[in-house]
Amino acid sequence: MERLQGTVQNYAWGSLDTIPGILGVEPDGRPQAEYWLGAYETASAALADGTPLNEHLDQHPQELGAACRQTFGDRLPFLLKILSADQPLSIQAHPDCRAACEGFSHEQDAETAAADRTFVDDWPRPELFVALSEVDALCGFREPRRTRALLEGLGVRTSLDEVFGPLTERSGSAGLAEVFLDCLSGDGHRLELVGEVVSAAVNHVDDAGDLGLLSRTAVELDEHHPGDPSLLAALLLNRVHLTRGQALQVPPGTMHTYLRGTGIEVAANSNNTVRGGLTAKHIDVDSLVRIVNFASGPAPIIEPDVHGPLVEYPTGRPEFQLWAVHLRPGAAEMLPATDRPRILLVLGGHLVCSSAASTEEIVRGQSLWIPAGEQVQIQGNCEAVQASCGLDPEKQVRRH
Repeated sequence: MERLQGTVQNYAWGSLDTIPGILGVEPDGRPQAEYWLGAYETASAALADGTPLNEHLDQHPQELGAACRQTFGDRLPFLLKILSADQPLSIQAHPDCRAACEGFSHEQDAETAAADRTFVDDWPRPELFVALSEVDALCGFREPRRTRALLEGLGVRTSLDEVFGPLTERSGSAGLAEVFLDCLSGDGHRLELVGEVVSAAVNHVDDAGDLGLLSRTAVELDEHHPGDPSLLAALLLNRVHLTRGQALQVPPGTMHTYLRGTGIEVAANSNNTVRGGLTAKHIDVDSLVRIVNFASGPAPIIEPDVHGPLVEYPTGRPEFQLWAVHLRPGAAEMLPATDRPRILLVLGGHLVCSSAASTEEIVRGQSLWIPAGEQVQIQGNCEAVQASCGLDPEKQVRRH
């Protein structure tokens, strides 16, 4: 095992001081939105000697382990992040394997300019998000009839009929798909409707229940993106409030955004994001509607499995798995998933990690790269997370 140093992503929506606080460094005055620990080609973490982890694995692929290499080739399949949002992210979804491969290949063949690209690699991007603070998010489509009723509760029913009528006039996901695309069209009438909806929502932000949540969503999004018609599309989504330790699973094709808060995200080793609006970044509505899952239902919150000081967040994904570690003084535990490559990040306290090869003591904000096959015992008083492959080595999983 070796010390690992991640990379910071300075996206505009990030917090100025939350990630520096976790890492134990001084803020630099720029928003720090994400801290990446992985081997993504353009933002790889680095080992203690400065070698990027992706280059190290090119030279030492055996550290991935036989099962991981059989499934994913010589590529680390997961990416661990700290995410901290002071402002809403774009409304977005991530592709599955087929969409990522086809989209990346098409843009490569077309020699699409970097600024106009949607698919920056050929991997899918399922995600798991675990809250470290109070987190507000939008995720998945609300049941259409419920959405229509809430919008009518704002008191602008006549203006809404033309745009939102299909929510109740069409069955299944067809109405949702039609309304969603219409809300992203951005014509003049939609701009007028945004103003009407936000003006009405101001009167309901203190209401209890779902109407208050929808109203606060409309007002908050308009504060950051005034008049943006894609705000209407965001109102089709479930609003979710997470407390520390709660987890949200985001499969490929799931519309979502984070409004505020800090958490741990583990995902497949990809940076593919297909955006529909509420951003100054590249938007690709055509690609988005092709990949979105228009099924409606509650947001996909998952319950962890608690094994004493180790808390496992099951996802069923072969690319990644996540454990939280809550260790108290005097206790000793063996880290799970010895047969897989792992990244360990301390969020609070200190941790002594011992293997046959070495011993490392790490504190808040520090992390380790642990190759497959290395048994590691941990002792200390700490809060930490460990990411690894999620594959079952007894099963065959098709490569991406």
